[in-house]
Amino acid sequence: MSHLFIDTVSKCYERKHWALRDVSLRMEAGVLGLVGPNGAGKTTLLKMLATLLLPTQGHITWDGQDIVRHLEQLRRVLGYVPQDFGVYPQLTARAFLRYIGELKGLRGSHLQRRVEAVLATVHLETDADRRLKTFSGGMVRRVGIAQALLNEPRLLILDEPTSGLDPAERVSFRETLASLEGERTVIFSTHIISDIEATATRLALLNRGRLIWTGTPEALLTDAAGATWALTVSQAEFNALRAQYRVSSAIPRNGNIEMRVVAPGRPHPKASPTEPTLEEAYLFFQEMEGQTTLAFS
Repeated sequence: MSHLFIDTVSKCYERKHWALRDVSLRMEAGVLGLVGPNGAGKTTLLKMLATLLLPTQGHITWDGQDIVRHLEQLRRVLGYVPQDFGVYPQLTARAFLRYIGELKGLRGSHLQRRVEAVLATVHLETDADRRLKTFSGGMVRRVGIAQALLNEPRLLILDEPTSGLDPAERVSFRETLASLEGERTVIFSTHIISDIEATATRLALLNRGRLIWTGTPEALLTDAAGATWALTVSQAEFNALRAQYRVSSAIPRNGNIEMRVVAPGRPHPKASPTEPTLEEAYLFFQEMEGQTTLAFS
């Protein structure tokens, strides 16, 4: 079984801007959801894992080998879909995949078999001979996943793969991810918690370049127990609470507001504790970043 180890990795850009600070993660086969707001450092970390950026500090190893010193060994088993995935619009999906396969060193009948296999995996067999300029955003995303799977990668990296997709296309992506066979490590970044909830076996929460929590989705819910509150208040009370606490939902009802609040303690005398959703657990750890040390569950 392959192992990916990120050891106290930091990345500094010009003018001493630290995009990542002291991030450590250990990952084996499974699906890791990398979660965080825009600017948290998700894309920077994924680009380092894809050997497109070098760490300023720290080390990343794959099967015990430093990926900076052994770039080609990792690239042979790597599949990568960047956030801004581009295609050649005049090519058909099949022709595009053949072209990418040749760039990856695939040839002849093996290349043909792999192209047909990945088209089937992402459910594009019937559209394979259409030009890519006619594809929807969701279909282009599926082509991106298909090209990443051509070399049967053991490490698959997806940067915001559901960005811009409608709900049906996001469900299709989740189905594709679930259908992948074999032991492989999949890491995908997102800020859409429902995608994580439906696919990830482990989570890593990033905020302001730092890892603030990692573990299973179930452990995140357990660790955030007691931090979500439900109450019904007047409009004036709602405005006051919203100014002090993170509100996760608010529904007007008969002149009042039914709301849920994420807070470490009871935010209002009317508030009753309730079970957190995964999104509320994530919001809680964002709020507590300055007060919570890194937890491994």
